[in-house]
Amino acid sequence: MTRRRGTGAMRVRSDSHALMSISRKTPNADDGYTLLELLVVIVILGLLIGLVAPALLGQLGRAKTSIAAQSIEQIGSVLDLYKLDIGRYPTTGQGLQALIADPSGVSGWHGPYLKQTKVPLDPWGHPFIYQDPSSRPGLAYDLCSEGPDGKPAAPGAPGTICNH
Repeated sequence: MTRRRGTGAMRVRSDSHALMSISRKTPNADDGYTLLELLVVIVILGLLIGLVAPALLGQLGRAKTSIAAQSIEQIGSVLDLYKLDIGRYPTTGQGLQALIADPSGVSGWHGPYLKQTKVPLDPWGHPFIYQDPSSRPGLAYDLCSEGPDGKPAAPGAPGTICNH
């Protein structure tokens, strides 16, 4: 802007170069993220995964342990129904299969006691361990899951999940 002397009026002049310097650069199809920006995002994602993943995996392990304990309780209730009909729990030889198919030489069987056509597996895909009579004092039978490692262990050993 320029000002004339004595008149007090202002005159605005148009300058095309000034207008071009004010206008912003329009995005171009070739514009993208820089390698540095991508690396920063990858590092942030890696840190988040590194912090959150162990906590989630720990929750998953505790959830499967809880599901195994609940499954053992439910199967235990079914074993009690079997005992009401037969008068005793299935033998170790008959196993949990006696809850699905009529074992030979047993009278009073009113099953199947389970809806499944196969003996249920624990949350890790291993068969439950059934033993009658129990090797632990005060229990009629042992019904256990070997836990996540699937290694055979005695009922009550660390890592096994058993009936109470």
